Amino acid sequence: MYQGFYNLTSGMLTQSRNLNVISNNMVNIQTPGYKRDKMVSTTFQEEVLYRTGKRYKEDPEPLAATSKIRAAERTYVNHEQGGFDLTDGIFDFALGDKGYFCIDTPAGVRYTRNGSFLVDDEGYLSLNGQGRVQGTDGQPIRIDNENFTVDGRGNISVVETSGGGSEDGEVTTEVRQMGTLRVVDFEDYEQLHKEDYGMFSTDQAPQEVESPSVMWKMVEKSNVDMVEEMVSMMTSQRALQSAAQVLKMYDQILSKAATDVGRL
Repeated sequence: MYQGFYNLTSGMLTQSRNLNVISNNMVNIQTPGYKRDKMVSTTFQEEVLYRTGKRYKEDPEPLAATSKIRAAERTYVNHEQGGFDLTDGIFDFALGDKGYFCIDTPAGVRYTRNGSFLVDDEGYLSLNGQGRVQGTDGQPIRIDNENFTVDGRGNISVVETSGGGSEDGEVTTEVRQMGTLRVVDFEDYEQLHKEDYGMFSTDQAPQEVESPSVMWKMVEKSNVDMVEEMVSMMTSQRALQSAAQVLKMYDQILSKAATDVGRL
């Protein structure tokens, strides 16, 4: 009887945590570059059941293994690439292959697939509320002219003209590099620690991506499938409700055993 309390209560706690993970995925479905979480549960401790005689306890016969508690093991991050959304925003970028943008934050360098950037008050390319975007030289990229172009390797350049002040004045054009987006990758994605706002941190040494696939005026959408999340939410909710109902029945049975049956 008491084993049922362990099983049902631990199941309710596990399903409640799973619902939190699913809800977080659904909330961030419109967050650029967001990576879906998935919680995996496991048994807390297994015990082996044996059958023995009433008087003689020699040679017990193993029957089966049982577990009293179900617990959340860990939450995995799905790093699969999401779709792409054409925004036509000049400060929007997406990565068509593996890799992460590098952001200078107050806590250190963080990595993200969210390329929905902006320009801060000092003219530096930044991720809203997080920090400035790093260039391949390790320095933030300053945008002092919005008439720039970006190639597939992340080189941000602007064409400047000079001269031509008079009829005979010679017009010269010059291509000036503002910077190149730094894109890095990692050997083991399992060692990436997911933080808020779609940011990642890690103790691994980043590997520079020599030929990144940078797409301009586009952002990567989250890889959350709303239909799949809705199905998972309904399944988890039903499991939570069923465990709660059976737990209520257990409580009523024990209550009767302690009151009505105990009087006999």
